[in-house]
Amino acid sequence: MRSYKTQMEAAKAGILTPEMELVASKEYIAAERVRELTALGQIAIPANVRHTALSAEGIGKGLRTKINVNLGVSGDCNNYDSEMEKVNMALKFGAEAIMDLSNYGKTNTFRKKLIALSPAMIGTVPMYDAIGYLDLLEITAEDFLKVVRAHAEEGVDFMTIHAGINRRTVESFKRDKRRMNIVSRGGSLLFAWMEMTGNENPFYEHYEEVLEILREYDVTISLGDALRPGCIDDSTDAGQISELIELGALTKRAWERDVQVMVEGPGHMAMNEIAANMQLEKRICHEAPFYV
Repeated sequence: MRSYKTQMEAAKAGILTPEMELVASKEYIAAERVRELTALGQIAIPANVRHTALSAEGIGKGLRTKINVNLGVSGDCNNYDSEMEKVNMALKFGAEAIMDLSNYGKTNTFRKKLIALSPAMIGTVPMYDAIGYLDLLEITAEDFLKVVRAHAEEGVDFMTIHAGINRRTVESFKRDKRRMNIVSRGGSLLFAWMEMTGNENPFYEHYEEVLEILREYDVTISLGDALRPGCIDDSTDAGQISELIELGALTKRAWERDVQVMVEGPGHMAMNEIAANMQLEKRICHEAPFYV
């Protein structure tokens, strides 16, 4: 019986978990170093307690870059067997992560099969799954939370949740006109939902409830960059930076609950802006691992 809920909680308590030891062996570094950086939030080890087929990997400071493969069932491409072929090919070529972006049909059937099969960590975007079942305007905050819980219970290791786009960041975004608007699918859907309902982003408003669900199953939160720039003309604008500030605050709140964090970013930009943006993101988000 585990005496801890999450990898971060164990690390803070000085406990060296089997997942930390496995990551250390894969990365050829000391296990104690992995524990130290996990306690600080600078390494994340996405490892849902219900993903029994998982071969844990670490993401973050001093570790190898991990390869993530995006796939999933959609209305335009709804062949389940074809998607499983992609899964098998991704595993064959050594992908460390698979992002299931399914938003059509029996998504939970596909997801459960994927989790049972895959030694790679599995990620999802709960927002996508929610719109597969309900009309956007009909979705309630409770519906969003139900999807998060369902994914956690099934064994998903990390979830992309766009909690940083709230009323404050939307105001900054609206004031600073963009050439390409919002290019994040999850971000655009949440923006539309907020505009149609007049409500706050449910993932932001009910962030503590989201964290409690993630903590229960040791799911890593991947804080989505809803307002990332889609072209170089929009890079480093008010919307991107205001959301980044919110993501930094959300990172600290997650760590206070011992929930591991990855932060998405930085989006499309000119080559000469990348280094500065990464320094800015690392500073504002407290050296949390980044997910591109």
